[in-house]
Amino acid sequence: MSRFAAGAGLRLLAVFLITCMSALIHAVGEAAALGQIIFWRSAVALVPIILYMAVCGDFPAALRTRRPGSHALRSLFGAFSMGCSFLSLIYLPVANASALGYLAPVLTLPLAALWLGERLTPRLALAVAAGFGGAMAFLWEALEAPGSGALTGLAAGLAYALTMAVMRVHVKQLTKTESTASIAFYFALTCAVVGLASLPFGWPVLPIWQIAALAGAGLLGGLAHIAATEAIARAPVSAIAPFDFTGLAWAAGFDLVIFAHLPGLWGSIGMAAILTAALLALRPGRASAPAESFSPR
Repeated sequence: MSRFAAGAGLRLLAVFLITCMSALIHAVGEAAALGQIIFWRSAVALVPIILYMAVCGDFPAALRTRRPGSHALRSLFGAFSMGCSFLSLIYLPVANASALGYLAPVLTLPLAALWLGERLTPRLALAVAAGFGGAMAFLWEALEAPGSGALTGLAAGLAYALTMAVMRVHVKQLTKTESTASIAFYFALTCAVVGLASLPFGWPVLPIWQIAALAGAGLLGGLAHIAATEAIARAPVSAIAPFDFTGLAWAAGFDLVIFAHLPGLWGSIGMAAILTAALLALRPGRASAPAESFSPR
């Protein structure tokens, strides 16, 4: 098997794992407290991440850092982003929440132009416009849905995409001196502490299957990080990034088979517009945008 084929296969596996994790969170989201979900997702993910570093011979050396303040800022901001992501999964179908996540690489484009001086070409400007149109289609569907849950999910999904776009610019600077393993470890550790800090505000007592689902979500998230890291080690990020979009197909399948949900007309239009925007954002040499689209969840 060629290195590219192995990288593509690992990328597909990572996307599948993270979509399974999202489905588990959607299934238990209305019963569990948000901080409870963040804790289990992050604390359990530390186990495969530490084991992976040990197998690679990087533990505990990879935990040494020259920029603890930058790690803290990235991790706290990421915890907020994770909370927004989980809120969108609680109140929206898995496919809709996943599609909103693809706005992150699209929103990165104008931010990179403003902060990093990167050039925003007409093609990339079209991607931003298409992504904005997709978000508006989701908004229209949310306004037609009964109750306020859909609007809450939409607002959380948009906040997740925006904070992810800002965080991606920050992480790009952080990776110049820090390893991806150390970034992942401190992120998961900080999110676990933030989630645990919500315990005094009340965590509901969950049945054993829901606790197992939360633990499974953490395990799947950690394994997805490992698979994504190994994929990048074997193939160019720009070449395997398009495989991220298979997650939308998995999410739609879970919605149909497990949750018996079909997207409405405007939801379908929104997903198509955001998918088009993310594909337009891909270009040779632009590896960083979609490649990290699922990492904080």
